Amino acid sequence: MVKMADYTPIVAGIDVSKAHLDAYLHPQGLNARFSNDKIGWRLLCAWLAKGNPETVVFEPTGPYHRAMERYVHDKGFAVARLDPRRARRFAEALGINVKTDPVDARVLARFGAYLKPAAAILPAQNLEHLKELVAARRGLVQQRTRCANKAKTATTHLLQKQLRQTEKLVRQHIQEIDDACRTIVRDDPGLSIRYDIVTSIPGIGDVSAMTLLADMPELGTMDAKQAASLLGAAPVAFESGTFIGKRHIRGGRALVRQAMYMAALVAARYNEDMKQKYHDLIKNGKPPKVALTAIMRKLIVLANALLRDQRKWAEIRACA
Repeated sequence: MVKMADYTPIVAGIDVSKAHLDAYLHPQGLNARFSNDKIGWRLLCAWLAKGNPETVVFEPTGPYHRAMERYVHDKGFAVARLDPRRARRFAEALGINVKTDPVDARVLARFGAYLKPAAAILPAQNLEHLKELVAARRGLVQQRTRCANKAKTATTHLLQKQLRQTEKLVRQHIQEIDDACRTIVRDDPGLSIRYDIVTSIPGIGDVSAMTLLADMPELGTMDAKQAASLLGAAPVAFESGTFIGKRHIRGGRALVRQAMYMAALVAARYNEDMKQKYHDLIKNGKPPKVALTAIMRKLIVLANALLRDQRKWAEIRACA
């Protein structure tokens, strides 16, 4: 009889590149290479089916892993994304200094077998499309700002004209993306309800709401501390022995935090509860940025609670 302590799980590691997928099956020691396209994914899944791994582990590689991940997941395999830094440190701990695609696949498989990373829960296709659009919008906003700044300093009439035309085109593209985001949310009952709840909170507008829906889909499933920590608005202690340093926020999702910072600026002026909280903190000697961070935390905790209870902010106020 095989004891649980002697059991070695079967895990597949995949090193993802633009052109190829290098796969390794642990502990069998089997390896193979497939093209990173639909034909390759189909062959990969057939190969995996023979080995029947508990988990398929890989490193996220920008746009190159997404379609493969979705395909493998939809074929019934549990997939786990691994931070490249953790994989590299694991390889160094094993004394593996060589870095090639097949070796990386082997390291990923062994990591999965020994440390058992949690399987990823992939969002619905609509949410993936919304996330992609929100990211594209963010890039366009940065481009619009660059064009506007360059137009102020350009001295050549031709450059000024081109920059104005580019800025106008970018604004048009942003509007088209905003319309597409609203269509996705409107046509998806789940997203539509979440959007209505989040935007019912004074201070959280359309852009911040779309960012929350796309980049923080866990909202509504956590407690208050987890929500604040995931945002990166929970102060982290900095203490050792008798030394007690200042607490700072760290980690979390920076892109969501940027959106919520803008929401906090609005809430501190137009949301009566948040406005009072902000002024109380300022009166107690807190710097404005610290006070705004506290407003960000209150907003995300409130949004999490409302989504959990499936209630709008107006309904909470009516009951108060």
